[in-house]
Amino acid sequence: MLDRNNELAAWDRDHFFHPSTHMGMHARGESPVRVIAGGEGATIWDTAGRKSLDAFAGLYCVNVGYGRQKIADAIAEQARNLAYYHAYVGHGSEASIRLAKMIIDRAPQGMSRVYFGLSGSDANETNIKLIWYYNNVLGRPEKKKIISRWRGYHGSGIMTGSLTGLQLFHNAFDLPRPPVLHTEAPYFFRREDRSMTEEQFSDHCAQKLEELILAEGPDTVAAFIGEPILGTGGIVPPPAGYWEKIQAVLKKYDVLLVADEVVTGFGRLGTMFGSDHYGMKPDLITIAKGLTSAYAPLSGIIVSEGFWRVLVEGSDRLGSLGHGWTYSAHPLCAAAGVANLELIDELDLVTNAREVGAHFRSALAQALASHPNVGEVRGDGLLAAVEFVADKDDRVFFDAGEKVGPRIAAALLERGVIGRAMPQGDILGFAPPLCLTREEADTVVAATAAAVKDVLG
Repeated sequence: MLDRNNELAAWDRDHFFHPSTHMGMHARGESPVRVIAGGEGATIWDTAGRKSLDAFAGLYCVNVGYGRQKIADAIAEQARNLAYYHAYVGHGSEASIRLAKMIIDRAPQGMSRVYFGLSGSDANETNIKLIWYYNNVLGRPEKKKIISRWRGYHGSGIMTGSLTGLQLFHNAFDLPRPPVLHTEAPYFFRREDRSMTEEQFSDHCAQKLEELILAEGPDTVAAFIGEPILGTGGIVPPPAGYWEKIQAVLKKYDVLLVADEVVTGFGRLGTMFGSDHYGMKPDLITIAKGLTSAYAPLSGIIVSEGFWRVLVEGSDRLGSLGHGWTYSAHPLCAAAGVANLELIDELDLVTNAREVGAHFRSALAQALASHPNVGEVRGDGLLAAVEFVADKDDRVFFDAGEKVGPRIAAALLERGVIGRAMPQGDILGFAPPLCLTREEADTVVAATAAAVKDVLG
């Protein structure tokens, strides 16, 4: 087995171009190759037999946990009956039709139709195109700018990478591209004026958004996109009153709201959707990860009834909508989605996320909040983060070169638990499977406390 692992590692370094990886270090053997072999529940193991409690659910996505036979059987059965047929010009499969209905049955009030893609990135590309189409149909050809937030994450394509507000995803890629704009991140811990309350900071964010819209011209601003809770930007819940105040500005200037629920959709916050959790009334919702729990690649956009009516008007005037992907509503992926949503209901994972998430966040705060280098413990549902600082009282951050976050994540992995070192800060993030037990949550907390002690004392 050792020889086999060495052979796979050599092949990996010589042939595999990994995403989001330091390419030079990997190719030179300065960073490890880990070949994952299997998983069950919240635990994975590699070809060397090393087990890890995956407290990040892959990339926020294996919501029902690993090793669910029901989903594997649904994929296999679909492959035997119909592995593929396209969804163009009215074609569908029973799985894709059933899944669309299941999503609308669970979606926030006022949502009407589902368009399927494969990834959150392509779903947001679809959103951008449809927003532009929508305003052209309405005779507003100048209303095309889209506002995102700094530290938001919305994908890695050209336009979706532009929507993303993180430096790592812009470096040397000539991004962001117009007509994308960015406004203040709702990051209360990092507010410049520390005298502000949460409500005051929310007012400040709404004011900055309004100032940007007015500076650009309301007739040129089409949409605002935001994750209900910032994900990759630091797992940052919105400050009190934030979404209410932001939506008032959007309504005032007739700006569409896109809720990017790639992370929060299907139970992550202890509600089926983050929009319901935070009182958002979106025109478009982006979905992906939790839709199939990553057992197969599938994404979608959920379109509101009002938005849908404009699309229908456009098609009546202009003919068929000239947009589609070869693998839209792929039958295997749709079958995985149906089985996944059934499992979420059968196992009552939304309730578990709410209850175990509250226990996890409370235990994490109890174990770490008093540490002199822990600036904040935060989160919502089964999302949590610990932000590390050099000086808590004066909110002095570590120099990025010290790599405090990555070192703590590495120490955590040595203790058998996977957390994620988040970009643009020394932040350790958690997004475990929604089937996480209280006992497993306690294991994560104990390992995290020990890892912090290893690195920071």
